[in-house]
Amino acid sequence: MAVDYAVIVVYLAAMLGMGWWGMRRAKSKSDFLVAGRRLGPAMYSGTMAAIVLGGASTIGGVGLGYKHGLSGAWMVLTIGFGLLALSVFFSARIARLKVYTVSEMLDLRYGGTAGVISGVVMWAYTLMLAVTSTIAYATIFDVLFDLNRTASIILGGAIVVAYSTLGGMWSITLTDMVQFVVKTVGVLLLLLPVAVIKAGGFAEMKAELPTEYFAPLGIGGETIFTYVLIYTFGMLIGQDIWQRVFTARSDRVARWGGITAGTYCLVYGIAGALIGVAARVLYPKLTNPDDAFALIVKDHLPMGARGLVLAAALAAVMSTSSGALIACATVANNDIWSRLRGIGSRGAAADEPHDEVKGNRAFILAMGVAVIAIAIALNDVVQALTVAYNLLVGGLLVPILGGLLWKRGTVQGALAAIVVGGTAVIALMATFGILANEPVLYGLLASLAVYVAVSLATRPTDAAILAHWKDRVAGRVAEEAPAPAAVPAAPGPAAGS
Repeated sequence: MAVDYAVIVVYLAAMLGMGWWGMRRAKSKSDFLVAGRRLGPAMYSGTMAAIVLGGASTIGGVGLGYKHGLSGAWMVLTIGFGLLALSVFFSARIARLKVYTVSEMLDLRYGGTAGVISGVVMWAYTLMLAVTSTIAYATIFDVLFDLNRTASIILGGAIVVAYSTLGGMWSITLTDMVQFVVKTVGVLLLLLPVAVIKAGGFAEMKAELPTEYFAPLGIGGETIFTYVLIYTFGMLIGQDIWQRVFTARSDRVARWGGITAGTYCLVYGIAGALIGVAARVLYPKLTNPDDAFALIVKDHLPMGARGLVLAAALAAVMSTSSGALIACATVANNDIWSRLRGIGSRGAAADEPHDEVKGNRAFILAMGVAVIAIAIALNDVVQALTVAYNLLVGGLLVPILGGLLWKRGTVQGALAAIVVGGTAVIALMATFGILANEPVLYGLLASLAVYVAVSLATRPTDAAILAHWKDRVAGRVAEEAPAPAAVPAAPGPAAGS
């Protein structure tokens, strides 16, 4: 294992080196939070694919393939479909807005006042995403170095916090590119063919396993529907995803780079499921399907290659963890703390004084320490992450997509949708259970109904705000141009759309 250990250590050292290099490039708020909005197609596609394909997509995707066969790919496929939908229909408009957070977009569209409430919901989601990603280090470092759970979380979390704090999005982008290459080589080019060959090839796999293991919908329609609700819709509105869209140097890069990353996700999902099917042939009686990934790596890969594939698993976790961490810190600083202090971040110049970088760096460090502490203390991570996703989709999907698609939507409708949708999700989780489908589905329907009804019952958004919004969406207004002040809107008869 000495060679494998050397590969892992070199990889971890490279991550820290990338953080130091990124620190030298992060000279402004724009550099630190969105890589100066300068990423080209290759870097944009790589970093987007890296953040959406985390430990759940890699280790968990193989586990789902082991348990359900080829249909175990559906979790990752729905992530890919969400990224494709975001890229085709919304990414160009999002990139042209030149904002830093989803809540800033809501304030631009509706004329203010929605930011803090939506920011709190988004912060909870990104915090729990970072926590659950950080917990995954316990599994990986236990396989690598036989470390206990707490030491593993501290080691993995500290490395991610270090390079994220040093260089912000530039460091994360550079490390994501390395992680993307490592995942591609380790999972697609090494582990996939080795696993299939060791299992005897496709013919032998079909002969050994039941027919349902190769049925496209074997995992069940209800499960696929749940994945669409949570992951496909989550891809459309998550701060961690939008913050990567903000890094694109043009709307064309955001669109085509995202389509490339989404297509890559589809390939990755199918590959993970195939590896899981091969593992089912090799290890037919595993009690924990998620052990399939580590067992194939440990038993069937040669020295060096084994270290590279384990580094790929580590890369998957680190990319999601770092992306969620900077998203969490950005929301906490820009959407909650700055607004509560009365500073606000709308209309900030693209090139901020260096103390803006220090402020955001401090928030990443603080959020990183909090994430590590929560990860050590938390046990039921699946339920915690489900709560976060349910609140995100049930509370924010309608006002965000409504703002992008329906000009008659108003700030009152948006606020009502966030409050009613979020409250309905919480109440329904208490009634049906956290892992049930009903909370997010009925929460979405309640949010939509209230959004439409309240928007039609209140005055349309001020014409000046809408005109400024249209100019921002079209890319005709500079990032630093302030939006018009919101005009208080009293209830009144619905106007034309």
